[in-house]
Amino acid sequence: MSEVQFENDIEKLIEILPLKIKRNIQEGLLDDAIEIVLDIGRIPEIRYGNGKILSLGNDNITREDLDFIVEKLPEFTSDNRSGIAGTLHRISAIRNRQGKIVGLTCRIGRVITGTIECIKDFVVQNKSILFLGRPGVGKTTKLREITRLMADEMGKRVVVVDTSNEIAGDGDVAHPAIGKARRMQVSQPEFQKDIMIEAVENHTPEVIVVDEIGTELEAAAARTIAERGVMLIATAHGNTLDNLIKNPTLSDLIGGIDTVTLGDDEAKHRGCQKTVLERQKQPTFEIVIEIIDRNTLAIYKDSATAVDYILRSWPISPEIRKVDGNYIEPKKPSINIMQKVEELESKVQQGNQSPLSFNFDRNQYIKENKKHKKIYIYAVSRSIVDKIIERLDIDAQIVRNIEEADFVIAHKNFAKGGTKILSSANEYHIPVFFVRTNSMSQIQRVIKEALNMTQENQEIKSYKNYKDSTELALDEANAAIAKLSEGAEVIELEPQEQQVRKLQHELVEAYGYKSVSIGEGKQRHLKIFKDE
Repeated sequence: MSEVQFENDIEKLIEILPLKIKRNIQEGLLDDAIEIVLDIGRIPEIRYGNGKILSLGNDNITREDLDFIVEKLPEFTSDNRSGIAGTLHRISAIRNRQGKIVGLTCRIGRVITGTIECIKDFVVQNKSILFLGRPGVGKTTKLREITRLMADEMGKRVVVVDTSNEIAGDGDVAHPAIGKARRMQVSQPEFQKDIMIEAVENHTPEVIVVDEIGTELEAAAARTIAERGVMLIATAHGNTLDNLIKNPTLSDLIGGIDTVTLGDDEAKHRGCQKTVLERQKQPTFEIVIEIIDRNTLAIYKDSATAVDYILRSWPISPEIRKVDGNYIEPKKPSINIMQKVEELESKVQQGNQSPLSFNFDRNQYIKENKKHKKIYIYAVSRSIVDKIIERLDIDAQIVRNIEEADFVIAHKNFAKGGTKILSSANEYHIPVFFVRTNSMSQIQRVIKEALNMTQENQEIKSYKNYKDSTELALDEANAAIAKLSEGAEVIELEPQEQQVRKLQHELVEAYGYKSVSIGEGKQRHLKIFKDE
């Protein structure tokens, strides 16, 4: 909208105000204002988006002042809303117990362009988008701009279901801010769901735009529209996706939440109670955008995955985009977010961006997850894995629940038979590494592979000086153990250094056999035998 159009709209709002209020409104005073508040017995106020409140004069509002304004407006609907024809301004009334108006909120409507540039790539994907955010952060403004983009630039058939005439303005002629889109007015708020269905059945739209989905029936109507292949752009009551999940009335918008009873094995694998919350079906809206403030958007570009993560109490952070500055910080859902936290803190320290809070207790999560790597083992010796972790001096630990793990180490014999553990790992997107034998050298080699411990990127401290000889020595010990299990009585190994012999002793002990060091100097070696 041009500056001239904006000035004309502001003049139409000022025209309906009493003289004692008009004379206190100086030029430019309403440029950044959100609303004018008029209550009987109080001084009129102008409220701004940054929380600032400015008084208009020193005279209290009287009933005559309110009557003066009401006479110039169309009749208020059942939701106590009215407007000014040809503008985007909304006038809302507060009534006393007798039904008389005792207060008015004059919401200033304006067209602001450029607010969707940072999310334009999502808008053109033809996926349904749901906006969340507290009142006054610009949800309706973004709906209006998306409507114009779809109708004018993309040439789509767009229908706006305008319950309070806030998107396309009051009066029979829709405001030019919505471009070539068509507008269907709703006589009473409770009829919004019916008009939504009517729009699909009668006017063959490709896109439907709805402001403020707030009831279970409206949520059901939205699902019906989405299932007919129509793109939906809407807002809903609630500040965050987490709020929406906990709202039984509107949770169907993101797939619906149901209580599920798990089997014993599944509950054990998840490390949770047998009764859990699960998503029922595919979400109506494939993309959910939280409007944090007028310049900051948090985007969940796969609402189904985001809801699943939240229900399982996994940490998840959305993709943050800034309206003013082409700022884009992608944050993909991840079970282990330590690296992302460090990256964010580094950028904050460099002054490149403002710190943005995650939607979970960040400090508590870091405190509880000091170990960087978590390993889930299946049919693999825990004692051997513990010894390898200690010997390699890596920051890792073995976990009991697979969903906590960064990777899984399993015995190759169970690669086909262990379908349950493999399916669980696949569900949680956890990589699985197999060992052929339960030997220290084999398990150690797999752990190194999982942790990407290459020759060039060595993260081992004490191990790096004797890498090859140690593995060969442990393989020899493992072969000797196998011979003892087949009936051999005593086996002597090749001479080794003291540190290597110590590892051989531990391996032999893990399998229940005895070992002693014999010989002198460089010829000192292990003698392995059965414990009689």
